[in-house]
Amino acid sequence: MAALHNNDQITPPTSNIFFLSTYFHSLSQTPQRLRKRVLATWTPDQELNQMRLRSGADMKRKLTWYDLIALGVGGMLGVGVFVTTGPVARDKSGPAVLVSYVIAGISALFSSLCYTEFSIQIPVAGGAFSYLRVTFGEFVGYFAGANILMEYVLSNAAIARSFTEYLCTTFGQEDPNAWRVEVDGLMKGYNMLDFPAVALTVLLTLSLCRSTKESSMLNIVMTIFHVVFFGFIIVAGICYGNTDNLVQPNGLAPYGMKGVIDGAAIVYFSYIGYDSVSTMAEEIRNPSKSLPLGIVGSVLIVSVLYCLMALSLCMMVPYDKISSSASFSVAFQNIGWKWTGNVVGAGATLGIVASLLVAMLGQARYLCVIGRARLVPSWFAKVHPMTGTPQNATIFLGFCQASIALFTELSIVLEMISIGTLFVFYLVANALIYHRYAIKANNSPVYTLIFLFLLSSASIGFSLSWNFNHQQRWGLPLFGVCVIAITAIFQYLMHCGGSQDRPSHDWQVPFMPWPAALSIFLNVFLMATLKKLSYERFGVWTCLITLFYLLYGVHSTYQAEEMEIVGGDGVGGGGGGISRVHCPNSNGEQPKLDIQVL
Repeated sequence: MAALHNNDQITPPTSNIFFLSTYFHSLSQTPQRLRKRVLATWTPDQELNQMRLRSGADMKRKLTWYDLIALGVGGMLGVGVFVTTGPVARDKSGPAVLVSYVIAGISALFSSLCYTEFSIQIPVAGGAFSYLRVTFGEFVGYFAGANILMEYVLSNAAIARSFTEYLCTTFGQEDPNAWRVEVDGLMKGYNMLDFPAVALTVLLTLSLCRSTKESSMLNIVMTIFHVVFFGFIIVAGICYGNTDNLVQPNGLAPYGMKGVIDGAAIVYFSYIGYDSVSTMAEEIRNPSKSLPLGIVGSVLIVSVLYCLMALSLCMMVPYDKISSSASFSVAFQNIGWKWTGNVVGAGATLGIVASLLVAMLGQARYLCVIGRARLVPSWFAKVHPMTGTPQNATIFLGFCQASIALFTELSIVLEMISIGTLFVFYLVANALIYHRYAIKANNSPVYTLIFLFLLSSASIGFSLSWNFNHQQRWGLPLFGVCVIAITAIFQYLMHCGGSQDRPSHDWQVPFMPWPAALSIFLNVFLMATLKKLSYERFGVWTCLITLFYLLYGVHSTYQAEEMEIVGGDGVGGGGGGISRVHCPNSNGEQPKLDIQVL
C-alpha cells in the first residue's frame, strides 16, 4: 500500500512532463497543422447540428420577433446619441446633423442586411464568427470573433462607467466622479474606482445566467420607458423649438458636405449594437421570419428616433450655441426647463442598463460558439441544462468587464474601441458576396476575390482622398466612379445564387451585390476616420490573438477536427495541405461522434 501511495505521489510530475512533451511535439508540427486548419470551413448544416451539440444542452427557444426588436432597439439606444449629437452639430455638421444620422443609418442598414441573410441561413449563436468561419475558414472567423469580443468587453466597461456619471446627474450631483473612490497609490487614469459600475455588471451577469427570456422581458420594460423618454425629448424640442434655428446663423450645412459626411462617421457609432440580435438565433422560435423583422426593424426604428432627436436639439438651440457636453440638458435649460437635467440623466441611465444588458447577452454567445469550435477551452461552450444559458461564458466575461470598469477611465477605454467592430462588419459584407457568388452559385472564386480586392482598394483610395485635401480634386471622382463601375461590371458578368438556389422560406438581400458593396465601401470609409491609437491597439491585439491561435487554437482544433474523427482519415487523409474544406474530413462524411471530443 505504501508503494502504491508513493506511486500516486509521483504521478502528477510525470503527467506534467508527458503533457509538456506532447505539447512541444504539437508545436513542432505547427506549420503542417496551419496548412490544414487556417482555411478549413464547416458547412452550415454542421454548424447548426454537429457544432451545437458540443454545448451539452440546447439554448431554449423562447424569443419572438418583438423580443428581437426590443433587444435591437435596447442595444442601440444607449448614451451615444446624447454624447455625439451636440459636438457633431456644433463642430461638424451644423443643423444638418439630421442628414448625418440619415447617412449613418443607411450604412447601418446595409450592414444589418448582410447579417440578416447569414443569420437566417445559419441560425446559431456565433454571429459573425460563424458566418465568416463557414465562408472564409477557421482563422478569419477566429480573428473576427476575437476582435468583436474585445470590442464588446471594452465598450461594455465604458458603458458601465458612464452609468455612474449619469446616475450622479440624476441625483443632482455635478461632479461625475462623486460616487467613485480615488486611490492615491494607483496610476492616473486608473485611480478612480467605480464600484457602482461593478455592481451593475454583477447584477446583469446574474440576470443573464438565470434566463434569456426573463432578461428579454426586463429589456422590453426598460426599452419601452426609454422610447417614451425619447418621445418626450422629441415632442418638447419640436413644440418649443424654433425652425429659424435650422437655417441660422449660417445655413443648414455651415461646414459643407464634408462636414456632414465627417459627422456621419462619428454618429455611426450610436448604431452599433444591432449585431447582438443575430447572436440570439438559437433562442428564437421562428428564425426565418423573426430575424429579418428583429434586425432590420430595430435599425429602422432607431434611425427614426435618432433623426428626430437631432432635429429637436437643433430647433431648441442654434448650432453654434450647443453645449459640447450635456447638450440636451443645457438645451432645455435655454428654453427655461432647468428641471429636465435630472430627467435626461434618469432616461440616459435607463438606456445604459438596457444597452448593457443586450451587449452582455451578445458577448457571452460569441464566446460560447468560439468554445464549441475549440478555439478557446471547451469549458466556455457549456450551456446550463436548466437555464439554457451559456453560464460559464457569461460569468467569465462579466468578470473581465467588471475588472476593466472598476479601474479604467472612460476616456481611455473609448479611445480603444470601434475599429474592431467596423472591421468585422466589413468582413461580413465581403463574406456575403463570396458566399452568394462563389459558393452558392458555383462560380470560380478567383473572380469574386479579384472583385472584392478591387472594391476594397477603390474604397481605400476614396477614403484617403477625402481625408487629404491635396488629393481631393481628382481622387474623389476617380475612386468614386471606380467603385460604381467595378460593382456594375461584376453584377453584369457573374451569376448570383438567386431564388432558384434556396428554399422558399429563406430571405435574401435584394439587388445584390450593391447593398453588400456599399456596406464594404462605407465601413472602409468610416475606418479611415479613426484615430492613430485605434490602429495601434488593433495591431497589438492582432499580434496577441494570432500568437494565441498559433500556441493553442490551431492545435486544439486539429485534435478535435482532424485526429479524433471516428471512422475517417481526417482532413489530411487525402494527402497534402487542403486549402478549402467544407467539412471536417475530406471524404465528405459528417462524423456524428465528433461531438464527443473534448
